[in-house]
Formats: sequence, structure tokens, C-alpha cells
Amino acid sequence: MEGTDDNTKHQARLVIAPTKTALGTTLSNLIIQSCHRALRDSDTFTIALSGGSLPSFLQGLPDAFANADKDPQWDKWHVLLADERCVVSSHEDSNLGAIRTHFTNSVGIPPSQIYGIDETLLGSSEDVAASYEENVVKYLLEKKKSTTATTATDDGKIDCVLLGFGPDGHTCSLFPNHKLLSEQTRLVASIDDSPKPPPSRITLTLPFLNQYCRQIIFCGAGASKRPIVHAIFTNVEEVLDNNAVEHNDAVLGAKVASVELSEPAPYPCGMVRPQGGKDDDTLIWLVDEDACR
Repeated sequence: MEGTDDNTKHQARLVIAPTKTALGTTLSNLIIQSCHRALRDSDTFTIALSGGSLPSFLQGLPDAFANADKDPQWDKWHVLLADERCVVSSHEDSNLGAIRTHFTNSVGIPPSQIYGIDETLLGSSEDVAASYEENVVKYLLEKKKSTTATTATDDGKIDCVLLGFGPDGHTCSLFPNHKLLSEQTRLVASIDDSPKPPPSRITLTLPFLNQYCRQIIFCGAGASKRPIVHAIFTNVEEVLDNNAVEHNDAVLGAKVASVELSEPAPYPCGMVRPQGGKDDDTLIWLVDEDACR
């Protein structure tokens, strides 16, 4: 596994919101913290977003900033895609389309700083992926490095990545037992045999997620996610039995605990383990009670 030492126990912060609605509120507060931290050290906030049900959790983000009395500084945001289906953005399957509908259309992020795929290349998913890696991902990594204060230790990394996970344990377009899980060098890869339609997609890879991200937040709700949550951590039952509770402003009303990731990782989502974070929030799993108990 990329970036993994067999003798290392990988930790994550598990945040359990009491309800699906509360999960959305907690997610917004975590994003506010991430944005504040990024703009403290640089003049850009870079965030990667997945599709699926995740964009719907972002609808309350503008109000959350207002309630926190914080300026989001939307003009400094840069939004990239964690994965995308190889369709035009107006197609119902487009992740960018969902992100626009639920989030970016209602805020002041400049359209030029919301990075979709090059639709002129849709005849080849490999070309789409290569273009996205070169013209979006590498561009943003370099931009982040050049605009981050020299005192910061996380320069040259995407600030925040929001990911979902499926009942099969996939994340982005990284599916169980797929050859892309062995990718070692590409930051963005193509896939033409996705087990979920549509078959052709591009996705951020494990090397990117594990080496070039300041913070990754997984988000999931509902009982269908429960087997995944219990499989990827070694001590969820112990945490729940002990009612481990910790509070801070971002997770008010939620239970928070440190958990260890299972070795070997049983699912692709469990293989996401960002390296070199300076805080205990480098990897956060945010779920509701139904997804955990």
C-alpha cells in the first residue's frame, strides 16, 4: 500500500453525529475550521469534492459561515473534483453538475476557480485524466506551494478533501479489487470499467490522497454504511462501549474518539491514509449514529 509502514498504526478521528441533519451541521463547521486555517497561512483555500450524496450536505455551508460570524472569502476558494464521470457537466450523472446545484451556484466562488474536466476530450477518459492531472491538480499544488507562508509545514498540499464512501467500501472512483488500487505514480487516473454506471470516469488516486492532502474528511450516513465503518477500524466497538466523548466548537453535540485503521485495509476507503499531517485532524471520519451502531 502506498505510503504505508506495516509497523505503523494509522489513526483517524471518528466523529459520530446524533442525526443525519446534525452531520451536515458538523461537516460545515469542520470546513469552516479548515478554511480558516488555510487562509491564515496562505491566500488560497483549495478543496476537493466528491459527488454522490455529499454535495447535498454542503447546502447549509453559507449559513454556517454566517452563524459563525466568519467571512468565507469565497474569492479565495479553489474547488476541484475528487472524481468525475466522463460526461458533460449538464448531464444528470455529472458530479460537477451536482456540486453546482447544491453549493457553488449559491456562493461567490469565481467560476474560473471551479475546475471541471475538459469536455473537448471526452472521447478518451485517459486524455481527460491526463489533462486534469496536469492542468488542474498539479497547477493547484504549485499554486498552493507558492502562496503559502514559509512558516507553514503543509505547503504544497490541497487543504481539504471531502469524500464519501459506498456500501461496497469504494471512495472516489476507487473500487474494491480494481487495478487502480495498485497505481503508484499517477495523481489522476482514468477508469473505463467502473462497476457502477457510467463506466468511464476519472479519479484522484491513492498516491495523491495519501501524499498531497492536508486534511481528508470522509462523510457518510445511514445503516448501509455500518459494516464498512466497523470493518475499517479495529476498535469501534470498544470506543462505543466506553462512550468516548470529547467536544470542541466544530463537533458540538457529537461523540469524538481516536480510532485505529485495520491492517490490511479491507476496502479502498480504508486505504486512504494521508501522511505528514501536523494535527490530529488529518483524517476524519464523520458519520451519523445509524452508520456506526
